[in-house]
Amino acid sequence: MVSMPAPKARRHEPPVEIDLSRLVPFAGTGLLDGADYEAVDLVGLDLADATAVGATFLGCRLERCGLDGIRLDRARFTACRVADFGAASLDARDSSWRDSLLADARVGALLASGSTWDLVRLRGVKANLVDLRGARLTDVVLEDCAIGELDLGNAELRSVRVTNSTIDDLSVEGSRLADVDLAAARLGVVRGIAGLRGATIGAGQLLDLAPLLAAHLGIAVRV
Repeated sequence: MVSMPAPKARRHEPPVEIDLSRLVPFAGTGLLDGADYEAVDLVGLDLADATAVGATFLGCRLERCGLDGIRLDRARFTACRVADFGAASLDARDSSWRDSLLADARVGALLASGSTWDLVRLRGVKANLVDLRGARLTDVVLEDCAIGELDLGNAELRSVRVTNSTIDDLSVEGSRLADVDLAAARLGVVRGIAGLRGATIGAGQLLDLAPLLAAHLGIAVRV
């Protein structure tokens, strides 16, 4: 019997570049629930409080748009670029993101619990809250981000890297981690310390987390 080599795992591959020459300017008056958008260029539009529940976006660009209060739950994004926007709240619960970039965003609350991220890069994102409870993240990179609270409770992360980013409050209660690199992140409060199993951290982070680890293991520290 001939054994076949195991396929190489993908690691943090960059999202595909969108061919801007193929994009067609958005001609509608607003987004529609369940609609299909392929190679559509949405730039400089006011989409505040719009609903695109269950919509599909393939090879699209959303840039410099007003997205405050937009509903994107159960939407599917593939090979998309969503960039340079601000929103007090963005609802993307149970959504699917693949081979896409989210960049230069200012968000109060990014609600993405139950979502699936595959080959996704967050770059230059500032958010008070990123809710990824119960989400599945594979080959994801967070770079140059500032996040107040990142909730990964009961989430599944595989091949995830956080670099040059600050996370003030990280919750990993019940999380399942594999090949998750946090060594280049600046972490504040960490909740659910047992959920860090499978993560890589730096020596300085280990010292900061030592009291939590001791408490979790029931170790008494005598000063």
